[in-house]
Amino acid sequence: MRGIKGLVWEGSVLDPIEGIRFRGRTIPDIQKELPKAPGGSEPLPEALFWLLLTGEVPTEAQTRGLSEELAARSAIPKHVEELIDRSPSHLHPMAQFSIAVTALESESQFAKAYAKGAPKSEYWKYTYEDSIELLAKLPNIASRIYRNIFHDGKLAGEISKDLDYGANLATLLGYGENKEFLELMRLYLTIHSDHEGGNVSAHTTHLVGSALSSPFLSLAAGLNGLAGPLHGRANQEVLEWLFKLKADLKGDHSKEAIEKYLWDTLNAGRVVPGYGHAVLRKTDPRYTAQREFALKHMPDYELFKLVSNIYEVAPGVLTKHGKTKNPWPNVDSHSGVLLQYYGLTEESFYTVLFGVSRAFGVLPQLILDRGLGLPIERPKSFSTEKYIELVKSIGKN
Repeated sequence: MRGIKGLVWEGSVLDPIEGIRFRGRTIPDIQKELPKAPGGSEPLPEALFWLLLTGEVPTEAQTRGLSEELAARSAIPKHVEELIDRSPSHLHPMAQFSIAVTALESESQFAKAYAKGAPKSEYWKYTYEDSIELLAKLPNIASRIYRNIFHDGKLAGEISKDLDYGANLATLLGYGENKEFLELMRLYLTIHSDHEGGNVSAHTTHLVGSALSSPFLSLAAGLNGLAGPLHGRANQEVLEWLFKLKADLKGDHSKEAIEKYLWDTLNAGRVVPGYGHAVLRKTDPRYTAQREFALKHMPDYELFKLVSNIYEVAPGVLTKHGKTKNPWPNVDSHSGVLLQYYGLTEESFYTVLFGVSRAFGVLPQLILDRGLGLPIERPKSFSTEKYIELVKSIGKN
C-alpha cells in the first residue's frame, strides 16, 4: 500500500524534496519559532504537541503551563512499576515499554466514559485526558526500564515541575547534569515526533484508535510496530553497522577505504543502513538538524567524523549502484551517534526514546480523530485469485 493516498493526518505532511513540515513549518522553522527552555536553543517537544494539536504556536506561558501539567501527572501506578520491575532483563526494552503502556489501560478515562455511555460528541475530551496522562507518564516508564536493565534498578532522580519534559527525561535517565544532553533530548523528542500518518507506528496507532480503543492501547500497538527493524529499530541497526565498519577498516577512515567498504557491502547483496527512505528523495532534514547539532557540540568526535565521511561518499556510491531511488541519509543514520557521545551507549534502548518522541505526534491526531468523529478503518481485501480475475477482466475491456 506504499504511496496510496487514503489517510487524513493534520499534524504533518512529508514532501519528497523538502522533507517534513509540521503544520506547514519546516524543522528550521520550528527551531526558530517554538518556545525553548531558559538559556536553551532547541525547541521544546511539549510546544510541538501544542502546535500539532491546535495548529498554533504556543506562548512561553502556555508551554510552561503544559510542562507543569505533564510533570504533575507523571506518577505511574504501583502495578505498572511492579510489572516493569518483574520483567526479565533479557526482554527487549521495547517489549517492556509496550507492556507497561498497555497496563496503563487501568487509568483510561476514555474506556470508563465509554462504558458508562458517554455521547460520541464527548469522546475527544476523554481522549485528550488520556493522551495527556499517557504522555506525562512515559518518562517514568522509559527511565525505569532503562535503569532496571542497565543500572541494576537504581533510579536516577524524580520528575520536577520546574523542568521541561526533555530535561525531566534526561534527569530520570541519569544525564540531568549535562546541559548539552538536555538540549539533545529536546531536539531528539521534537524531530522524531511525527512523520505524517502512513508510517507503521502512526498508522497503527490511528487504526487501533479507530476501533475506539483507548490512547493507551492504541499507542501500545503503535510501539509494537515501531519496534520492527524496518521502522524504529533501524537506528539501533545503523549503529551496529557503524561499529562493524569501524572495526573492519582498522583505523583507516579515509573516503577511499569507506567507498571500497560500501561497494563490498552492496556487491555482497546487503544494504547500507541509514540510507534511503520510502518517501524522501533528498537528505532527510532530521539528519541535517542532528548533523548541525553535532557540528556545534562534538565536531571532533571520532564517530561523528566517520559518519560525516560516509555522508560524503555513500550518495555517490548508491547512485552508481543504481538500485535505490533515494541515495541520501535518513534520520536513523545519525541519531545513535549523538547518544553515544554523551554516554548513553545501550543501543537496544534507542527505540524506546523514539517511542516517547512518537507519542508527541500520534496522540494529537488521535484526539482530532475522535473530535471529527472519524469512523473505524476497514479497507476491502481480495484474495490473490480475485485480483487475477480483476486484472483479466480489465484486460478484456
